[in-house]
Amino acid sequence: MTDILEELAWRGLVAQTTDREALAQALGSGPVTVYCGFDPTAPSLHHGHLVQLVLLRHLQLAGHRVLPLVGGATGMIGDPRMSGERVLNTKETVAQWVDRLRAQIGRFLDLEGDNAAVMVNNLDWTADLNAIDFLRDVGKHYRLGTMLAKETVARRLASDEGISFTEFSYQILQGMDYLELYRRHGCTLQTGGNDQWGNLLSGVELVRKAEQATVHALTTPLVTKSDGTKFGKTEGGAVWLAPDMMSPYAFYQFWVNTEDADVVGYLRTFTFRSREEIAELADAVAERPAARQAQRVLARDVTALVHGEDEADAVVAASQALFGRGELVDIPAATFGAAVSALPTVAAAPGDPVVDAAVGCGLVAGRGAARRAVAEGGLYVNNDRVTDPDATLAAGDFLHGRWALLRRGKRTLAVADTAPADGTESSSAG
Repeated sequence: MTDILEELAWRGLVAQTTDREALAQALGSGPVTVYCGFDPTAPSLHHGHLVQLVLLRHLQLAGHRVLPLVGGATGMIGDPRMSGERVLNTKETVAQWVDRLRAQIGRFLDLEGDNAAVMVNNLDWTADLNAIDFLRDVGKHYRLGTMLAKETVARRLASDEGISFTEFSYQILQGMDYLELYRRHGCTLQTGGNDQWGNLLSGVELVRKAEQATVHALTTPLVTKSDGTKFGKTEGGAVWLAPDMMSPYAFYQFWVNTEDADVVGYLRTFTFRSREEIAELADAVAERPAARQAQRVLARDVTALVHGEDEADAVVAASQALFGRGELVDIPAATFGAAVSALPTVAAAPGDPVVDAAVGCGLVAGRGAARRAVAEGGLYVNNDRVTDPDATLAAGDFLHGRWALLRRGKRTLAVADTAPADGTESSSAG
């Protein structure tokens, strides 16, 4: 790719850069070595990290050398937050999270071949560093006034809580990462979120002072919705990339629920679709918004990127089957369980009347309404229309020996469960 920087900008992946013209020339002149840091302050990466992973993937595909850094050292301190001091995790916890994050990052980048990405850990060059050497060799290049002027530091200093020396020193450690990677791998570009601009410049300045060399920094914008609100929160919290913290089905549903006003921008940022493909999907949004074609492409692509093609196929099939456009029996148990986990639920067993189950989970207001729904042809068990108002749930109706899917009309779903998680019935409306 002759102008990767222009491509990244078109995709909404460029907020700020050091000397943009010089960076564009460097990227266009030959392979550049680039790194991005990921701190293990949680057991999983989330949607914000996904922006950086996609950026690194674009750079690797364009022929540049990529160094994903998992911060085994910086993760034990944590980047200062506006909200207050972080709780320090144990060394054992951080080490476990380092392993989890390395496995997650490895899904996005080619780790073998002529242009393999190289995983690095800043604990390798900090674990044996003593305080005197740190202060003499690194600390001497920092000026207190510059460090105090950084927005997060300034705000924390003005707060009642203040800021500890531990978190205050984070910017020095991150700057040292850039210096070490410049020396070890010839790294001349660091990327990060726009909230990391100050930390990135810390590394740029340290390399300049310690090595008299010019290196670059590039940040990505904070992804927001079209109304300006923050992107990426669900009722359960963050949009995690780990399947044990957010199921692939729930992950898919998050993306498929994207608003029309946002979906084209997200296709540019989070997928590798071509400009022509995205233009066609933009036309589909404008001309046939009810079909939600762009949202389904976005959700399928991002789910495959994060969880793999097989898992993406499974959740797409489950999403279709729940509404009668596929075979429920073909959905794996784990995927089916995730798909129905948020539905209104009633505890049930073989032999229970279908109308009682429909009332118990809130699909209908009472037995009379349930019998009328049957008479009108609007009540289903596992996508099969119920024709007998006295029908009961059979053992074979409980898929994977547990769940029977109930549906009223085209889109109102609930589930009869032989072993609900809390052992209670739910009466919430579908």
